[in-house]
Amino acid sequence: MSKEILFVVDSVSNEKGVERQVIFEAIEAALAQAARKRHGGDIDTRVEIRREDGSYRTFRRWKVVDADTSENPEREIILEAARLDNPDIQPGEIIEEEIESVEFGRIAAQAAKQVIVQKVREAERRQVVEAYLERKGTLVMGQVKRIDRGNVILDLGGNAEAIIPRDEMIPRESVRSGDRLRGYITDVRYEQRGPQIFVSRTAPEFLMELFKLEVPEIGQGLIDLISASRDPGLRAKIAVASKDPRIDPVGTCVGMRGSRVQSVTNELAGERIDIIIWDENPAQFVINAMSPAEVVSIVVDEDAGSMDVAVSEDNLSKAIGRGGQNVRLASQLTGWQINVMSEEEALKKGETEAKQALEQFVVELDVDQEVGEALVEAGFTTLEEVAYVPSEELTSIEGFDEEIAEELRNRARDALLVQAISGGDNASSDKAAPGDALALEDLEGMTAPLAAALRAAGINNSDDLAELSIDELCEYEGVDETQAGQLIMAARAPWFA
Repeated sequence: MSKEILFVVDSVSNEKGVERQVIFEAIEAALAQAARKRHGGDIDTRVEIRREDGSYRTFRRWKVVDADTSENPEREIILEAARLDNPDIQPGEIIEEEIESVEFGRIAAQAAKQVIVQKVREAERRQVVEAYLERKGTLVMGQVKRIDRGNVILDLGGNAEAIIPRDEMIPRESVRSGDRLRGYITDVRYEQRGPQIFVSRTAPEFLMELFKLEVPEIGQGLIDLISASRDPGLRAKIAVASKDPRIDPVGTCVGMRGSRVQSVTNELAGERIDIIIWDENPAQFVINAMSPAEVVSIVVDEDAGSMDVAVSEDNLSKAIGRGGQNVRLASQLTGWQINVMSEEEALKKGETEAKQALEQFVVELDVDQEVGEALVEAGFTTLEEVAYVPSEELTSIEGFDEEIAEELRNRARDALLVQAISGGDNASSDKAAPGDALALEDLEGMTAPLAAALRAAGINNSDDLAELSIDELCEYEGVDETQAGQLIMAARAPWFA
């Protein structure tokens, strides 16, 4: 029997290419299962095979538990009983007793066969995962094995299968069994059943990897691929940059008579590709990305991460694209929210914003129309800009000296402080309903300077203040223990209401 076990281990290991240890563990599990059936009951058994000669022993196992936690007497032993033989044993430890082993005969072999087959399959699937894990983020090619509800199963060879989910396939692409397809590996993970390698043909990275195949200069480090965006099967944009000023990145990627870009287009079921020159200036990059439309003017809003792009009336439809395709791809490519408008719309919007800024400056800064217009013409649109930009930008305005600049900065800061104290969102003037958080100004005993100081520290309403201790509130200037106690009790009053 020992020699037979060794023969089975060696033959299966050689035939399936699986480690001998996996086969030994499968036979041990099968023999343990056979032993449980022979001895009856819900017992726990373990078989130990010597790897050197194939001999084996069988053990029955009990887990040591406290008397009040025992649930399965056939698999557990109470701590007091276990300590009769071993005084040092602790709960959770295992006691084993050798029992008669079953022979590795026909019945045991049949039971072992099922376990071995399962173990071999699991081992093979783990080998596939390990082989492809490092290839995540690269291209793979395989033969279409079958199509299941729109999902394409690829045979990669070596017992490896990949799946291209239906939503990762290029729309309206014709695929049949036996076709050879490329894809981009997005994920590799262990699954009990089915493919374990997940592939996409719609990912922007797939487009970039295809260009790496077709353009040797990219692999040589002479050209960089910055980003890509796609409307799969219809249109795509890819941003490129050259590290060598003598190399034209667009011409290089297009290739002689368009051969290189055409190869990529053919792989993508006819997807039309715009190759865009990347620029470190975001505004110029957006202008390039809007190709083939010509941009007349552009306004950048860094805080909102958006740009207003103005084009001529004749170019408007081209800039937007069918169904907004061109502007959408340009936004994805650059990472900026692009708002396309005609020159007339841009002019009206600029006039409206300038008028609003002028009114704000005249009212909030208490200046005359002429000063407000000078600020607007210089590009200032908000109080924050006036308050915190370097004074040199203000003094560069005609008629503004250092004294005027400093006075405007102080007025802007005062206006911003007033807005902060009043809540800015007009919510502070409204009394909260019972049980709701109150604005700081609504608390009895609260002063405007203290409210401003608390907001600067992130304490915005009565709930925030109620969490403070008296000592913490006394750290603020001008607050003693009595006032601190009164403010905290006032802040906690809505909780009890």
